[in-house]
Amino acid sequence: MIASISGRVLETRVDGLVINIGGVGMFVLCAPDIIANSKIGEEVSVQTALIVREDSLTLFGFATAESRELFELVQSVSGFGPKLAFTILASLSAQDFKNALVNEDVARLRQIPGVGAKGAQRLVLELKDRVGVATGDRVRATGWQDQVEQGLIGLGWTSKEAAKAVLAVQDSGVSDEDVATLLKRALQILAN
Repeated sequence: MIASISGRVLETRVDGLVINIGGVGMFVLCAPDIIANSKIGEEVSVQTALIVREDSLTLFGFATAESRELFELVQSVSGFGPKLAFTILASLSAQDFKNALVNEDVARLRQIPGVGAKGAQRLVLELKDRVGVATGDRVRATGWQDQVEQGLIGLGWTSKEAAKAVLAVQDSGVSDEDVATLLKRALQILAN
């Protein structure tokens, strides 16, 4: 896989850039913000994902590695190919997309061209627990419970298992313990 490319911009197009890589002009499909910030003759560095099809090789470009990883993750959802995944990440920043998933903001996802009601619900259902979002970024953050739950999800537990462990910790009584201690208690509960 070609994970990133750096080089001089030879040409800007409506849907991407032609970048000089060792004397070869490579066309990279890019989001509008990347194209708008690139000028002919300037050096540019783009995170990329190469999609190989029977009849084509397509290089998709992203501003960050996080966006590229989300692009690959979206494609794991049934009905979401590379072009629709790219449209999603060209429409929303990586953080906005993750927040929409975690907060189950189906209305926000439906505003993206090509994503209908069922597709938005499928994205939330399949990806909500697979994207890592810092607790401060969540609109519904509720204190230590949310931090411990997100920590458990980040360690690979399902959201249902994490919520059950948080309730068990809460029922066992919580004093002035810090989040790390509470997370350890939740892990001990899940280990039994």
